Amino acid sequence: MSTIYVAGPMTGIEEFNYPAFREAASALRAIGHTVEDPSTNTNPTPDDYHGWLRAGLAQLIRCDAVALLPGWEASGGARLEVNVAATLGLRVAPLADWIEGRA
Repeated sequence: MSTIYVAGPMTGIEEFNYPAFREAASALRAIGHTVEDPSTNTNPTPDDYHGWLRAGLAQLIRCDAVALLPGWEASGGARLEVNVAATLGLRVAPLADWIEGRA
């Protein structure tokens, strides 16, 4: 199984979309994957968006793949993560594809 990073929108979403991240992580773990979930991070530089990005990218580079939450395209951070993942040769696919075994 893969180590999968969960990427998706947070900014401007109720509870920073943490429930969706945590539900995705749980579903991926239930089918045997190891998961890196950025919603569990703490920001080393409070009130600075860049700290969140750095923490997420540190997780991402340890992974084999990325699972995308709905709406990821509207998130600058998620788009950056997808770009980095593609550059590193990671598999990138929507969460549903991972859950349904299509990724």
